[in-house]
Amino acid sequence: MGRMSNSSTPPSILVIGGTGFVGRHLCEKLAQRQWHIDLPSRNEARARHLWPLPTLTVLRDDVHDDATLARLVQGQTAVVNLVGVLHGSKAAVDAAHVGLPRRIAQACAAAGVKRLIHISALGAAPDAPSLYQRSKAVGEQALQGDARLKPTILRPSTVFGPEDRFINLFAGLQQKFPVLPLARGGTKLQPVWVEDLAAAIVACIANDATAGRTYEIAGPQVFTLAELVRLSAKLSGQGDSKPVLPLPDALGALQALLMELAPGQPLMSRDNLAALKVDNLPSGRLPGLADLGIVPESLLAVAPSYLGLRGPRSQLIVARRTAGRF
Repeated sequence: MGRMSNSSTPPSILVIGGTGFVGRHLCEKLAQRQWHIDLPSRNEARARHLWPLPTLTVLRDDVHDDATLARLVQGQTAVVNLVGVLHGSKAAVDAAHVGLPRRIAQACAAAGVKRLIHISALGAAPDAPSLYQRSKAVGEQALQGDARLKPTILRPSTVFGPEDRFINLFAGLQQKFPVLPLARGGTKLQPVWVEDLAAAIVACIANDATAGRTYEIAGPQVFTLAELVRLSAKLSGQGDSKPVLPLPDALGALQALLMELAPGQPLMSRDNLAALKVDNLPSGRLPGLADLGIVPESLLAVAPSYLGLRGPRSQLIVARRTAGRF
């Protein structure tokens, strides 16, 4: 197998779970290539930020309905599954990470769609400490149960970018609180820029040789969680970070529980905390971004471009952009 065969008809890509953070960047890259994008969503308004893309069609469809899913995959060059659930019951997480990938794989195999790109997670393993990681591992196994299909699996590290709920979260908390209580601050992570992850997905679609392979997608630098908290203040122009108060596991679990019980989307859950029991780093046994021809960007180089809007110069920056000066 090699590069995607040339055709007078542009490829058509079905992007499932494409209305979120990673989907925004992926769809923009697909549109830049003039590839057609089908983006199903039960709520079309959730994709309104993507409506201007000229090659994108938003479909008011529910991918959890088998007949609908079978219709959606028909005639697609490739299917990309971005669905991920950070918070929720075991039933909800398993439905998203195991049941849906299995059904997508079955639909692709039945329709003769050869390329399926599935986003899993770094640290996915049957014996991982968190439900999120374990369910991602079972989802990978569910994809590989049909011999008619050779899915490409990407396991990204924590993803950062303008709309992330990671570095932005830390920067926002630094603005609000004089001290930051932090559990498991010594856990090591290797965050990856969302644009690099999106480029990796496009590279996998474009190269049939990636079928049946698993890639670990990580950035070029390793940080502890505490270092990332401190960096979020510095890179957002807030100066020195607020004091970080290390929490023992018991207090960290209590903090996570209280966040789960708060109204709205929780900032942290006990399962998120459980995932931090182990370092979130590539194993080194699988191919990565370099094997896809991608040189990853550093968080230190990229994050100031969007975190700076939180700092003391933020109003000036916004005013200048509004005036069209840059």
